[in-house]
Amino acid sequence: MTRKALWLSATSAFLAVFTLSVHAEDRVVNVFNWSDYIDSSIIDDFTKETGIKVVYDTYDSNEILETKLLAGGSGYDVVVPTASPFLARQIQAGVYQKLDKSKLPNLSNMWNVVMKRVAKFDPGNEYSVNYMWGTTGIGYNTEKVKEALGVDKIDSWDAVLKPENIAKLANCGVYFLDSPTDIFPTVLNYLGLKPDSTSPDDLAKATDLMLSIRPSIRKFHSSEYINALANGDICVAVGFSGDLFQARDRAAEAKKGVDIAYTIPKEGAEMWFDEMAIPADAPHVAEAHEFLNYMMRPEVIAKSTNFVFYANGNKASQPLVSKEILDDPGIYPDDSTLAKLFTVGPYDPKTQRLVTRSWTKVITGQ
Repeated sequence: MTRKALWLSATSAFLAVFTLSVHAEDRVVNVFNWSDYIDSSIIDDFTKETGIKVVYDTYDSNEILETKLLAGGSGYDVVVPTASPFLARQIQAGVYQKLDKSKLPNLSNMWNVVMKRVAKFDPGNEYSVNYMWGTTGIGYNTEKVKEALGVDKIDSWDAVLKPENIAKLANCGVYFLDSPTDIFPTVLNYLGLKPDSTSPDDLAKATDLMLSIRPSIRKFHSSEYINALANGDICVAVGFSGDLFQARDRAAEAKKGVDIAYTIPKEGAEMWFDEMAIPADAPHVAEAHEFLNYMMRPEVIAKSTNFVFYANGNKASQPLVSKEILDDPGIYPDDSTLAKLFTVGPYDPKTQRLVTRSWTKVITGQ
């Protein structure tokens, strides 16, 4: 009996260890994020601390992410949609699950200024937490702009939205984002109209302005402007702040005398937010919450900001963010500039159709 009891005890102990081992191996979180958007050491540190393996995949457009999410069964536990019509539309489609905030104590570190603005897309911040945020502004080659416009810096949308000004820049090359949901609100705001206006008359005015400058725009594209600006192939790009900082950094690294600057024009600019969310069918929900909570640690998200040069929505991280970044008004705007930044919620289907038709007119110049 004693020998049998010992055997059973040993067997039970072995099975317990085996079960724990299998359970440990099962601990995984599948993350789908934008390309070049995190310091990889953060992933390694998370795994070392928690034992949770991170399977990390990347994409380069909201459309790719949305296609996977709407198809269902993506297998991802954490994704990073942009708070815009994308996040709002995806929440309405039921592709995300509400966050269990009891498992996210580090939410107390988040910045209420950002959370309030994100709430326009995610009411009550029920489905997402901010990863990074930025603006849609103007990146430019300082030397070429000085030659063309005779100014040391651009500080107004006049530079690209007045036909007589952009015509002077046409020879050195101007690119615009291929994104009506970013460009039309910017133009509406410039015209003194509500940036989120859905009035057909207001949208017609924005369309007319874009058609008036269309001959001076070399190309509409949502990513090619990064290298084009960095290489000196163009002199001005209207685009996302983070992309334009990448262009600035690539130009500096190449050491070919191309100096790129970024500006949030004095009239104001659109804010965008990249949010962390958990798909409704995520296979590892507990691990996803652990990952989100880890990313909301001030020292962790500050490390990510210091790597990618984007502002984050974590107020407690700011003392840990590089002074070079924190003091850059293009990344962390001062209060007066912040007050001029705006967000635009999702369009209703009728307005969306009108915006799409109007944008096609602009692109084709007809």
